[in-house]
Amino acid sequence: MTGDSKTFHLSRRGLLQAGALIGASAATGLTLAAPARAQEPVRGGNLRLGLGGGASSDTLDPALASASVLFVVAHCWGDTLVESHPETGAALPSLAESWTPSPDAKEWTFKIRKDVKFHNGTPLTPADVVATLRRHADEASQSGALGLLSGITAIEERAGDVVVTLAEGNADLPLVLTDYHLQIQPEGGNPTDAIGTGPYKLTFFDAGIRATFERNPDDWRSDRGYVDTVEITVINDSTARISALSAGQVDFINAIEPKVVPLLSRAPTVEILRTSGKGFYSFLMHCDTAPFDNNDLRLALKYAIDRETLLAQALGGFGTIGNDYPVNTNYALAPTDIEQRTYDPDKAAFHYKKSGHDGTILLRTSEAAFPGAVDAAVIFQQSAAKAGIQIDVQRSPSDGYWTDVWNSKPFCASYWGGRPTQDARYSTSYVSNAEWNDTRFKHPEFDEMVVRARGELDEDKRRVLYRDMAIMVRDEGGLILPVFNDYVNASTKRLKGFVHDIGNDISNGRIASRVWLEA
Repeated sequence: MTGDSKTFHLSRRGLLQAGALIGASAATGLTLAAPARAQEPVRGGNLRLGLGGGASSDTLDPALASASVLFVVAHCWGDTLVESHPETGAALPSLAESWTPSPDAKEWTFKIRKDVKFHNGTPLTPADVVATLRRHADEASQSGALGLLSGITAIEERAGDVVVTLAEGNADLPLVLTDYHLQIQPEGGNPTDAIGTGPYKLTFFDAGIRATFERNPDDWRSDRGYVDTVEITVINDSTARISALSAGQVDFINAIEPKVVPLLSRAPTVEILRTSGKGFYSFLMHCDTAPFDNNDLRLALKYAIDRETLLAQALGGFGTIGNDYPVNTNYALAPTDIEQRTYDPDKAAFHYKKSGHDGTILLRTSEAAFPGAVDAAVIFQQSAAKAGIQIDVQRSPSDGYWTDVWNSKPFCASYWGGRPTQDARYSTSYVSNAEWNDTRFKHPEFDEMVVRARGELDEDKRRVLYRDMAIMVRDEGGLILPVFNDYVNASTKRLKGFVHDIGNDISNGRIASRVWLEA
């Protein structure tokens, strides 16, 4: 696929069909079935990425990686055991060349690819995989993947393979292991050395400012890593990013504000890159913190947001309407018959009065949260006022937003990128013990449903469980999800090979390994 603008309109995908793809891919040695390209890649050059989503608190430890910059950084130097197909989301081999589940999906055996070297010259071994996964599964790790790995009871090397044993069956385990935190490192890794098996070697890192890489000459794959060097410059200000691209100082920028797309698209050297996916823009309430520990107040705010106006005015129509649960039809087995919650000032006023709350409600927002987040908060403020609800919008600095505000303050704007499966989506931030449970939604019955759905191999029964889970989050949780966003990025026209990936933004974090520069 060339760098032309393209939007995928995808219906529900059967990710459990991945088994057939796995066998075919492993047999041919194929690791990534990317869309057909209109031209052959060109090697060489320096790829310059100007990215928002970095902070002075950033760390190279993949366990603690969050936001866009570290997402891309991790995929420059590292590899996961499994990857996902950019169009279907199906599991594809990476450092694991194949895998086999037990009949009850409680034990999975992964064959680890041979003749792969880490950047320090040591060979990849099953022991490295075991140590890495154990580190992220450790309760003390604070890993962003901890919730995903919580059902694992044992990770061990057995007869040269890696065997993962689960307390309950999980039909999605290979896709769980695509999570970007789970970059395989030597002996589990010195968390901050950024040594992996990826297409590029780290040469410099200054948190919140800059990271540079050089091509890995011993890369085990020949279908990636086309440029000689990669330079990531943190540019959190949206206007500054656009200026850098327009001036030819960078080749790619992320998180384009929708309101500037019409003007930017007229620039002769610029390409707009629009991708549909699973990510969403949201407002988060902590269910265990007053006044948001009152479900009537939470319902009042959910009815008080004008989703249609927000999508049209703040986001320029680049997305689809959300329904206060974190799954859309790009996920397999997604519910399709749940009544859409709409803007209803009368219902909002009813629940607000019933909550007994009085006075203003502080909502923190920032352009770091998502493109148009400040405008979206103001629209929310205006629509809530018609229900008699006073929202005080406070704009927070971009730097430090993801450490000082998100997952810290009780009511704020946020975004989430996609996850490979519904189970991964809920396990990351909705089960009670998830490290990133950013709405403080803690419901034992919900936790039990997550485990039951994870091990249910009957798709019809699983679909019912996922529907019930979505309704519970929608009606009792602290998530206000007005829109699922399209990812809107931009590049110079000399950047080629951009892959539109439903998995997540910035070509699922793999932009540096996939694109090349026209000579």
